[in-house]
Amino acid sequence: MRQFMDHEFNKFIVVGILNTGFYYSVYVVGLHVVILPYILAHIVAVFMSMIGSFFLNCYITFEVKPTWKRFINFPLTQLVNIVATLAMLFILVECFRINSSLAPIAALVVTVPITFVVTGKVMKAA
Repeated sequence: MRQFMDHEFNKFIVVGILNTGFYYSVYVVGLHVVILPYILAHIVAVFMSMIGSFFLNCYITFEVKPTWKRFINFPLTQLVNIVATLAMLFILVECFRINSSLAPIAALVVTVPITFVVTGKVMKAA
């Protein structure tokens, strides 16, 4: 069981790195090219990357068939992640004066283990 969880978590990390790269690219383009406020750039990037994350996690991490039920439930599992990341982003930028281009990376580090557990439960139950 331990080897299975390690392997699955490793796949989750790889998918997360790819998805974070996509998220961060969209965030930076929104922030510096489109000139969106950092919170709006974050929200746009989260929703765009969530679709890719759903399919990557279905096919690669949890090896389940994408279904409409899973697709509909997937964003609900990410709601805690979105709110926590957004709150941390706000705190890091406004309270600690961390650069808004770097703050999302620091915020995501805290939410990854929580997201893995919640996503796994939803993907496997549906």
